[in-house]
Amino acid sequence: MNSPTRAYASQLFVPRKSDRRMAPAARKQFAAARHQARNAARPEGRKAQVGTDLDLRAAYPPAGRPGPASARGGRLKLPAHRMTTATASGAYPFLAEGGLGAQGIYVGRDVHAEAAFTYDPFALYGRLDGFTNPNILLAGVIGMGKSALAKSLAVRAVAFGYRIYVPCDPKGEWTIVAQELGGQTIALGPGLHGRLNPLDAPARPPGVSETDWASEVRKRRLLLLGSLAKTVLRRDLHPMEHTALDVALDQAVTHADTTGATPLLGDVAYVLGSPERLDGALGELSGRFGQAAEDLAHALRRLVHGDLAGMFDAPSTVDFDPAAPMLSIDVSRLGGAGDDTALVLAMTCASAWMESALADPTGGRRWVIYDEAWRVMRHVALLERMQSQWKLSRGLGIANMMVIHRLSDLLTAGDAGSRGRALAEGLLTDCSTRIIYRQEADQLGSAASLLGLTGVETQAVSALTKGRGLWKVAGRSFITQHLLHPRERELFDTDARMHAKPSEFTNADASNIPAKSP
Repeated sequence: MNSPTRAYASQLFVPRKSDRRMAPAARKQFAAARHQARNAARPEGRKAQVGTDLDLRAAYPPAGRPGPASARGGRLKLPAHRMTTATASGAYPFLAEGGLGAQGIYVGRDVHAEAAFTYDPFALYGRLDGFTNPNILLAGVIGMGKSALAKSLAVRAVAFGYRIYVPCDPKGEWTIVAQELGGQTIALGPGLHGRLNPLDAPARPPGVSETDWASEVRKRRLLLLGSLAKTVLRRDLHPMEHTALDVALDQAVTHADTTGATPLLGDVAYVLGSPERLDGALGELSGRFGQAAEDLAHALRRLVHGDLAGMFDAPSTVDFDPAAPMLSIDVSRLGGAGDDTALVLAMTCASAWMESALADPTGGRRWVIYDEAWRVMRHVALLERMQSQWKLSRGLGIANMMVIHRLSDLLTAGDAGSRGRALAEGLLTDCSTRIIYRQEADQLGSAASLLGLTGVETQAVSALTKGRGLWKVAGRSFITQHLLHPRERELFDTDARMHAKPSEFTNADASNIPAKSP
């Protein structure tokens, strides 16, 4: 036998510090509401009278409650009640973020929702409110798994048909990943056979006239030469120096066209070092342009005859394969002495060489990963090239990822109000996805200030364990545990030498140990 359904009215809470004079009025209101609730479900002719023992009366007539809402209870209307958010969270404690959906690359486990966490910047664009660009910032201290996350996202993105470009690999860690995926790796450095000509002209896209494309190629080459010169000189170029670069590039291109070859950096440096050719091209007999080009000639000479000779002063020894799943530029032989200038120059040239593939409208969607980006934050010329690529990410169909250690690395780009600081902060602004792994205690303030973290998020960042990070995606926050496949763990292990036993190096290094004299 089904028990009768009753309607009840009860107070949620009574404030502890309420006025005693209000208690009688509150009790009267509660008694009236309870009486109304008990009689709401009864037919009009069977309303209980005041003073009748309600426990002795049936809740419904023998024929059941009439009407379409039979046995579904009556309507209960209580006075509006106010409560604090702390009280509301106690009444509804089991709420969690719903995630970004099931469409995308599997990353790991959402710690709070206890569900799978997937991410794909191309799938989220246009679908998630506030997600305005596909660019990503990844920051975390050494040993917390940020490099493993970057490599894991790259490997899994290949399965979705995306291509991966790593224009700068300062530690050579991406070489084995590219080899496993069947991609390409170009190793640059003194004594290596790899050559890249940054003045290579990309293929002309369909629908673009030869005249328009020639103008576009010239503009790109001038931007590259200007970036290289500013990096070496550590200052902006003067107006006459810009003119000298224009003339030198045109002279080098004209000479190369007559021989059917591609212009080289050495050709431009030769023209800059020949005052008579510059003055003759402009009709100037005073020799002012030859004097203005002296610093430029010495700046480019470093890439031809200096410590970077043999890398960018000859025709390219490899052909870019746009169908390769991954391409990485290994520059681990550069910048080991503490001077990052050579590394930045190599990265600038490699980036310009890779832009031919990035500008291809038929190249599909791609990821461009700047590993150890903190090393180039102090160079304005490279930041300008990165900013251009960040701004054009949607039009080019690329997702840029910048990997740094600390959020304060962005502040090393220059003093407050400087051009470098503005560029670095602009890169952060143009990242709709920010992934923060654990930060040291002295870095929490700058991280919270730059990213706008709440107090709860700041506290969570300080206590994150290995492989666990705070994901801020278009204003939404997730604590995600990155999960690695055993094969991925082998490929991404950057601590192999820390775990190796001394006996593993005995045989390999025995031939290098000098024999003791008797």
